Amino acid sequence: MYITRSCLTQILMFRRALYFHIGETEKKCFIEEIPDETMVIGKYRTQLWDKQTGSFLPSTPGLGMHVEIKDPDTKIVLSRQYGSDGRFTFTSHTPGEHQICLHSNSTKMALFAGGKLRVHLDIQVGEHTNNYPEIAAKDKLTELQLRVRQLLDQVDQIQKEQNYQRYREERFRMTSESTNQRVLWWSITQTLILLVTGVWQMRHLKSFFEAKKLV
Repeated sequence: MYITRSCLTQILMFRRALYFHIGETEKKCFIEEIPDETMVIGKYRTQLWDKQTGSFLPSTPGLGMHVEIKDPDTKIVLSRQYGSDGRFTFTSHTPGEHQICLHSNSTKMALFAGGKLRVHLDIQVGEHTNNYPEIAAKDKLTELQLRVRQLLDQVDQIQKEQNYQRYREERFRMTSESTNQRVLWWSITQTLILLVTGVWQMRHLKSFFEAKKLV
């Protein structure tokens, strides 16, 4: 199953947190449009459904989650097995749609037994991956210096967004030009076919009338 989120502004300006349910052998994928050279951090937490209590357990010890990430060229950026709670990080090197897929190793757990799993997922993109309190403590920045650092990061991310928008616009223009060219050549081909068919029909009719001695 794929869940898409195509609005780039929303991705860059907000951190997204959501949860979803998956079955024992089910895989869920998300498609994120990400500019190049942009860091992405994902954090997840799992809860297993308890049939006895009729609720989700606060934690799921022993359960593993496999995370696989592919870039727009379907090359694997990250493929790794994590625990029931995990954190994955990657940096995009190609602008475009990145596919993030998660599935559990539930077939190895008798505890799952055909139940359902709730996965809480938090994805942070761009400047939201920075831990500014930690940066301020490490570099001994004042409040003003930290604010300037945040503004610089925001400007850098906006520039990346603009570059990505130009990239998308260029791809769309190339696709439109290619489509228009194909339509033009198809129209020319149809016209030529009609002309050739008309000439052939006229010659065929002329031969028919000559054979019947009508002309």
